[in-house]
Amino acid sequence: MRITTRALALLLLLGVAGATTSAAQTAAPGQPSGQAAPPADGLTRRLTVEEAVRLALENNLGLRAARFAPQVQDLAVAQARAAWAPTFTSTVVQARADTPSTSFLSGGQSFTTDNRLATNVSIQQLLPFGSSYSVGWDTSRATTTNLFSNFSPQVRSTLALHFQQPLLRNRLIDVSRQQVLLSEKNRDIADVEVQQNVAIMSRTVRNAYWDLAFARASLQVQQQSLELAQESLRNTRARVDIGTTPPIDIVEAEAEVATRQEAVILAQASIETAEDALRALVFDPAMPDFWSVRIEPGDLPAFQPAAVSVDAVVRSALDRRTDLLQARRSLEANDISIRYIRNQAMPDVAAAFDYGLAGLGGTQFLRGAGFPGPIVGESVRGFGSVLGDLFTNAYPNWQLSLNVSYPIGRSAQEANLARARLQYTQSQTQLRSQELQVVQQVRTTARQLLTNQQRVQTTRVSRELAERRLDAEQRKFAAGTSTSFVVFQVQRDLAQARNNELRAVLDFNRSVVDLDTVQQAPLTGTITSSTSTSLGSGAGSASASGSAPGGTTTGATTGATTGSTTSAQR
Repeated sequence: MRITTRALALLLLLGVAGATTSAAQTAAPGQPSGQAAPPADGLTRRLTVEEAVRLALENNLGLRAARFAPQVQDLAVAQARAAWAPTFTSTVVQARADTPSTSFLSGGQSFTTDNRLATNVSIQQLLPFGSSYSVGWDTSRATTTNLFSNFSPQVRSTLALHFQQPLLRNRLIDVSRQQVLLSEKNRDIADVEVQQNVAIMSRTVRNAYWDLAFARASLQVQQQSLELAQESLRNTRARVDIGTTPPIDIVEAEAEVATRQEAVILAQASIETAEDALRALVFDPAMPDFWSVRIEPGDLPAFQPAAVSVDAVVRSALDRRTDLLQARRSLEANDISIRYIRNQAMPDVAAAFDYGLAGLGGTQFLRGAGFPGPIVGESVRGFGSVLGDLFTNAYPNWQLSLNVSYPIGRSAQEANLARARLQYTQSQTQLRSQELQVVQQVRTTARQLLTNQQRVQTTRVSRELAERRLDAEQRKFAAGTSTSFVVFQVQRDLAQARNNELRAVLDFNRSVVDLDTVQQAPLTGTITSSTSTSLGSGAGSASASGSAPGGTTTGATTGATTGSTTSAQR
């Protein structure tokens, strides 16, 4: 009856754990299913599986590093957009020039020009639609000894405006717009990578948590098996004392006890190894008791049969899989590069418009008759009069031009365009191949879940039969119709059956986690932190996938999944 009572207690424990884990699995991912119970002492931390996931998302160093990627890409976007920022330029010049006379019209054997103050202020900007403009304002004050000069000192001021609009090449897209669009695609890919890292981390933590829970449950099974062996040893010694059993049976019972003590020691070591694995995932290494705190799982591996619609899971994976999303974003980036290269193959036709204003002032000499005529008076025009000439449009000048440039023969851009289109088709084919691999992996994972679900049911029946067999064999041994060897063998079979059931339940929980993860991220992925950018110029700049424009998708498909799930084969 003692064995039957233990069996019923184990069944009750598994049933309660099933209800607890089922409730935890219905909670939102990354959210705690409840508050952890206060630790029994300062070195024990009791965690539920959802709390472990939440702590890992907060504390894991790999995930922290991966979260910097979107911030780096934000700066890359800002760097690309900086091409549209206006540029302000200011120059102040003071100069003096002594010039020898080269003609009788030079006004003497030599003359000196003293440019006391010359300033230039300008602003120029490339606009987001391909146009560009510049505005410049110049002022100067100079004196000269040239006899023919009508002003000394002379004050000048000019205002120049320039506007240029490409009509074919660089009209719809240019290198600046290409780089902005590519950096934005890289930003989207970085967001998807963070989502993938979160899904991978959640799966890793859950599996590590179930490993620890299994190790603790397995220790209990080994301890129960050791207690059975110790009880058999006590019974054997009692029978030897009364003379109903030969003394050699004590040796066999003691050997069995020693073997099961070894199993207990190994199970304890497995708990410590599983604790270290989970600890490294969920706790901050900077905490003072990082290596000394003990982790006590609040949930046990539980079994709750699940109905799986393979078609629905496949559709979900094709829509949500982060590696597919990255590949599609990379294709979009390559398409942007193809648009740019196609545009660069067009003739370079640009219209330009220039408009200028000028004003002149200073001390003007009034001359009499003759050449060059004697100076008979002076007239002063101040700087205000010079500015008045500008604002009243007194001396305008303008120019409208059309510039055309096109290489003769086959250009390098045409060759680049042909290559980019071919590589884009290759990337599309690779994406379809990757989608096929995703469907295969999802179907394999769903099939593994159903297989493990059946395993739980069969191993549970095997364990129940092993318990009944041990109870019967002990009754036979008590009646003298069985031997201690057979009893020990049946005890080992019961311990193995209990471990098989625990393993099946653990593998089933792993399959549930894998089926949820495989719809979001590849099961073979690892935590990554990609910060690649493409801020080059011209046709040789890299696309969001790390290849040349229109190149094959490489950077976004690093998580391609080819192998089948191994959730139940560890």
